[in-house]
Amino acid sequence: MEDLLTARLILHPFTAEEARQVAAADRRPDSNWAPDYPTEGEQTGARMFVLACEAVGDPQPFGGYEIRLASDGSAVGGIGFHGGPDERGFVEIGYGLAPSVRGKGYAAEAVRRMIELCRETEGVKIFGGNTDLDNVPSQHVMAAAGLQLVREDEALKFYELPL
Repeated sequence: MEDLLTARLILHPFTAEEARQVAAADRRPDSNWAPDYPTEGEQTGARMFVLACEAVGDPQPFGGYEIRLASDGSAVGGIGFHGGPDERGFVEIGYGLAPSVRGKGYAAEAVRRMIELCRETEGVKIFGGNTDLDNVPSQHVMAAAGLQLVREDEALKFYELPL
């Protein structure tokens, strides 16, 4: 699968080997990573992608992507799906950025590109995500990308966008 592009970002589909490197935070001389990448959340997402590859093969386009800055190609975060569409056509997204690049609109830009991908992909009818109740920045990302709050429980707020 080819990279997905936005005005400022490259969403690079992980290979299993790239995901293993991120999961282990294995910074190599040729790694073009932001100094504070990967975060613990990105390592967890990379491990989930590796497990999916081992279970079902490469799940793309419903796998993990490394978020890179188009300006210099440096890896600054990750975004990915928690699997392919379910019986309702629902897909769920997760994402995270290195602290040094937060607050610049990159997360919303990446989420909007993933929404475009889903609109281009047969079988996806609802795009969703969730965030902790106290994660106001992530709630702003969801709203900026066009998702609507549909419910919340004692721990999470759930967002959806019908496609």
